Amino acid sequence: MKKRLIPLGLFMVLLVFLAIGLTRDPHEIPSPLIGKPAPVFTAPVLGQAGQTFASKDMLGKVWLLNTWASWCVACRQEHPLLVEFVKTNPLIIIGLDYKDKEADGLKWLARYGNPYTQAVVDADGRIGIDFGVYGVPESFLIDKAGVIRYKQIGPFTEEALRDKLIPLVKELNL
Repeated sequence: MKKRLIPLGLFMVLLVFLAIGLTRDPHEIPSPLIGKPAPVFTAPVLGQAGQTFASKDMLGKVWLLNTWASWCVACRQEHPLLVEFVKTNPLIIIGLDYKDKEADGLKWLARYGNPYTQAVVDADGRIGIDFGVYGVPESFLIDKAGVIRYKQIGPFTEEALRDKLIPLVKELNL
């Protein structure tokens, strides 16, 4: 009799896990970096030979690292929102041109606008790897102490900017 209940018990456990999984948003994948110091990096500034940007210089400031690339289709969806966002929101956005050719990145920004305080080059993807980037666009909100507080996987939407990013930036700037 007990042996007959084992498959039923296993089925019930599987059903519980399935029900939990169906209630989660697939775009909200928890990042192991949330609450931990952001990887420190130095990168060449896009289009400015010999100049570099160092993430350690951002200590004391709340800022967003936005990974993008000229070859990224989803980045074209997000980019106009960021261009409009910076017009009314005083957030420093560092653009990380991920696995892209510098000339292509420059052309892309000239064509679609530049929402970035600084755009930097990650030609070989090493900075992205340190941040755990597995697809662009991805963005990381970093607090004044250099700790990652939020990760946006995929393109920002108006709702994500309004409901998640702006309130968190206000809270971190207090």
